[in-house]
Amino acid sequence: MKWDELASDAQIQATVKALKANGIDAIVVENGEEAREKVLGILPEGSEVMNMSSTTLDTIGLSKEIMESEKYNSVKKKLMSMDRNTQGAEMQKLGAAPEWAVGSAHAVTEDGKVLIASNSGSQLPAYVYAASHVIWVVGAQKIVKNLDEGLKRIYEYTFPLEDERAKKTYGVGSGVNKILIVNKEKMAGRITILFVKEKLGF
Repeated sequence: MKWDELASDAQIQATVKALKANGIDAIVVENGEEAREKVLGILPEGSEVMNMSSTTLDTIGLSKEIMESEKYNSVKKKLMSMDRNTQGAEMQKLGAAPEWAVGSAHAVTEDGKVLIASNSGSQLPAYVYAASHVIWVVGAQKIVKNLDEGLKRIYEYTFPLEDERAKKTYGVGSGVNKILIVNKEKMAGRITILFVKEKLGF
């Protein structure tokens, strides 16, 4: 399998339809710049926003915009100013339940399921339930046929690239320690996926 090949328009539209049937809103944009502007247009000014660690968000400049813009109350910016040794519990609570959580996913199936792998699991509580709103920006190369392909994509493609990035950035490797699979979302309008018709992230 070539895990970095962009999905066809027909695959993207089928996935969008399936996601909507599963309670997840889906929007298709042409490129990273359009995705960034779309997300910034969705986020209410003055809202509390947590941009999760994401190569996709970094690549399109969204992480920097959220953290440095005065338009939003950046949770990550606040976390970076805190001391994990003395404020660890408070930091966990802040990161776990932001008003808005913005990140990405590692695979989305054509029948509307979303897979996210994590080393620590820090972003998962917000995605699962605690964030009032979730936005995922996803390159169209991450669309797969089914859950089996999604898991293969994570282990065969995503993990080796993320492990290499982590070693260069932090000096230690990563791990597929926790995997979130979102089959459906019961709260209408809570989760939105932006599919970008270019290769972004792992």
